[in-house]
Amino acid sequence: MKQALAITLSGRVQNVGFRFATVQKAQEFDIKGFVKNKSDGTVYIEAEGEAENLNRFIEWCKEGPPAANVQNTENQEIPVQDFPGFNVK
Repeated sequence: MKQALAITLSGRVQNVGFRFATVQKAQEFDIKGFVKNKSDGTVYIEAEGEAENLNRFIEWCKEGPPAANVQNTENQEIPVQDFPGFNVK
């Protein structure tokens, strides 16, 4: 069953290639949605997919790309929106 989450990541998550690495991982785990930088220095993701793939994606988000240092991850369940793909906003 498809699930959707809003994920907010804080720490050293901007200017480290996080958004583009997230697109690659989303494709790898068949996750749809988007990722964007927010003005408060966090990265915001809306992700939807099968529960197992979504859990694997979240585990990756907690680490991020090599240059990142994720300090905090907040997840909130949101309605499924049937995104056509995954992109950077």
